[in-house]
Amino acid sequence: MSKKPVSLDLSRRDFLTKTSASLTAPILASSLPTIANAKAPFLGTSKPQFYRIKVGDFEITSISDGEAMIDKVHPIFGANTTKEDVDSVLNNNLMPTNLFNPSFTPTIINTGEKIILFDTGNGDDGFAPRPLAGRLTRQLESAGFTPEQIDIVVLTHGHSDHIGGMKEKDQEVFPNAEYVISAIEFDFWNNLEDIPKGLEGFSRTFIANTKGLKEKFRFIKPGQDVVTGVQAVEAYGHAPGHLGFHIESKGKQFLIWGDCAHHHVLSLARPDLHFFFDWDKEIAAQTRKKIFDMVATDKLAVIGYHMPFPAFGFVEKRDNQGYRWIPNSIQLK
Repeated sequence: MSKKPVSLDLSRRDFLTKTSASLTAPILASSLPTIANAKAPFLGTSKPQFYRIKVGDFEITSISDGEAMIDKVHPIFGANTTKEDVDSVLNNNLMPTNLFNPSFTPTIINTGEKIILFDTGNGDDGFAPRPLAGRLTRQLESAGFTPEQIDIVVLTHGHSDHIGGMKEKDQEVFPNAEYVISAIEFDFWNNLEDIPKGLEGFSRTFIANTKGLKEKFRFIKPGQDVVTGVQAVEAYGHAPGHLGFHIESKGKQFLIWGDCAHHHVLSLARPDLHFFFDWDKEIAAQTRKKIFDMVATDKLAVIGYHMPFPAFGFVEKRDNQGYRWIPNSIQLK
């Protein structure tokens, strides 16, 4: 049953009268003398751990696997330009020039028939160490799931912050799941002998986490369905077989874009900037422009794995080159 919008038929006098009455009690209470002014203990920072919405008949839950804190931005972003160029974009958007804070956000889609997990977080041996990240299995219960309930695990690509949570202490975390990935991606990371220099660690983690599971994998190409309503989208560049996923239910649509963006300002405002962890930096830049233009033109909702949690948002085209990330507020209610 849909909720009726709250009526705003309230005069300024009514508002002031009612507001004044509601504020009187706490103001009077705060003016009374207190017996003691004991210091209150700090409780530490707190962030939400999961977020759930409905899109058509699908229920979508984003789960925080944690975050990383990296004390530089350039040349991780923008090795193909100057630090001053990158800093200018950050300063103009009130962002620090010496701090990069990516989130890690696996997503669960409950179609009513299947429970599908997109990416598994960092786990024991991912990109970001515990306790900063690797929280997926601990957060599943609070979000209302158990690992045994997961029917399908979709891997957008093979980087360790996406596949690190497949196993813990060499034991499979999702024992009843089928795994879905691009064959290009699976073959690339499973071939340590031919892996490009600098990517050996990613390859070793991928091999360790997929060992003994090949018979449980289904290989998918762009345009093919994971299940009805969940279709793979080509997003090559960040990794050789990197995929996004177009989701549709009852006419409602959105895109899981995996790692098409790593910084909610820089990646969108300047999609041409090279990103250190992109496998093919020019193809990745072309993919960003293509994906951003598509979702901006179609006003398509997005879940971005590294966008600020809860990672739901939209993209607005700002000029001939740049885009802007708009976090979801009430658009998807």
